[in-house]
Amino acid sequence: MYIYLNNKLVAEPEAVVSVYDHGFLYGDGIYETMRAYKGTVFMSERHIERLGRSASLLKLKIPDKKNIMHSVHKTLDANKLSEAYIRITVSRGKGPVGLDPALCKEPSFVVFAEKFREYPAAYYRDGVRLIIAKTRRNFIGALDPRIKSLNFLNNIIAKMEAKERGAYEAVMLNPQGFIAEGTISNIFFVKDEMLCTPSVEAGILDGITREIVIDLAKKNGLRVREGLFSQEDIFKATEVFFTNTTSEVMPVSMVEDRTYEIGKITQRLRRLYKEEVKRYLKKTADSK
Repeated sequence: MYIYLNNKLVAEPEAVVSVYDHGFLYGDGIYETMRAYKGTVFMSERHIERLGRSASLLKLKIPDKKNIMHSVHKTLDANKLSEAYIRITVSRGKGPVGLDPALCKEPSFVVFAEKFREYPAAYYRDGVRLIIAKTRRNFIGALDPRIKSLNFLNNIIAKMEAKERGAYEAVMLNPQGFIAEGTISNIFFVKDEMLCTPSVEAGILDGITREIVIDLAKKNGLRVREGLFSQEDIFKATEVFFTNTTSEVMPVSMVEDRTYEIGKITQRLRRLYKEEVKRYLKKTADSK
């Protein structure tokens, strides 16, 4: 396996970051995950734009869009991957112990790609189980949710809760008790034939797959509401699913003890998303 580390490809054993790197010491950094289909990185421009936004909010220097995508394609080519999970990580870099970002002269820039392994078909056929985590989403005033940060500790604790209770994913509430998001996903549910999802005001990361699903729903005549929702709202829903880059549209069969059918809206949006991927791949191929 080859990894792109600070302007060059290196074999995995040589892909070493200093123990004095502030990403390791303090979680001072950002990341972005992408998925490649048939060698094309889906919605790469949106992902790189979001990486740039995260970097700007942290005053973190990153390569320009062209060089970032060059590093991504070099990594895919070196590992002979066409169906892949891709992660870009940028940390503040190596520096003396201390919180001051100015202690670090250059950021650490890493790209790795792994063969994408499809989720079990049973997950999409039967749905997965979620819990409502006790661990809350970060307070907006403490950590801007627009930053896709390396600091993931509350999400990890919520994921541990889910695992301990035999669930696939955890729904996190915000400090006010409204539904926010999953540990690595955005939450959707259907209530009274309306597609509902927490708004950015709930303290969520505005996921790219989330944006695509909302857009597809509106274009195809579905009513969509972004807002603040309670646990009761999701318990009264008729369908639930979550979204992220790798799992796309994942049906949910249970939240806590409430069960749900894998309904027609979930199935339709999953199909529409697949079609959107195909359109993007064709458009990208036609433009080359």
